[in-house]
Amino acid sequence: MIYWYLFLAFFIPGILGYGGGPASIPLVEKEVVDRYGWMTTQEFGEVLALGNALPGPIATKMAGYIGYAEGGVLGATVALFASVAPSLILMVLLMVTLLKYKDSPKVKNITKLVRPVIAVLLGAMTLQFFMTSVDSSGTIETVILVVLSYWLLEIRKVHPALVILMALVYGALAGII
Repeated sequence: MIYWYLFLAFFIPGILGYGGGPASIPLVEKEVVDRYGWMTTQEFGEVLALGNALPGPIATKMAGYIGYAEGGVLGATVALFASVAPSLILMVLLMVTLLKYKDSPKVKNITKLVRPVIAVLLGAMTLQFFMTSVDSSGTIETVILVVLSYWLLEIRKVHPALVILMALVYGALAGII
């Protein structure tokens, strides 16, 4: 039954997560953390950070990791397939229709209307991760990490993977001390 749950946990967000991996992350979190209880929010955040530090699509890396953690190699395979299956199916089925209506103003407006929804979902997830960080690390340490990360990313133009790696190293060192 775990394989069916893994399939659903990644297939449903794949269907609903318009815009790719980043847009489906809050949906995957809802399934993995809240619905099935396979991870805590903090563990999910750590998997997300690790997945962001590696090259390639985030959704497939998370599916592979979580699938393996819950069901071994077969679980990773099922979760990985479930994460790409909606896109694969929809791409094949809708390609002809989109090509036929690609210049329609209605099709162009759909994209404009969906973007704010994605922004709100990502903002809600960010706020939840921030609050979890405040609870586990403290307000001052969290604010310092947020400000430092912002400075590195936006002012110094450091690659996001390096900022994530620095945060992982800091977290490991803070955990040892």
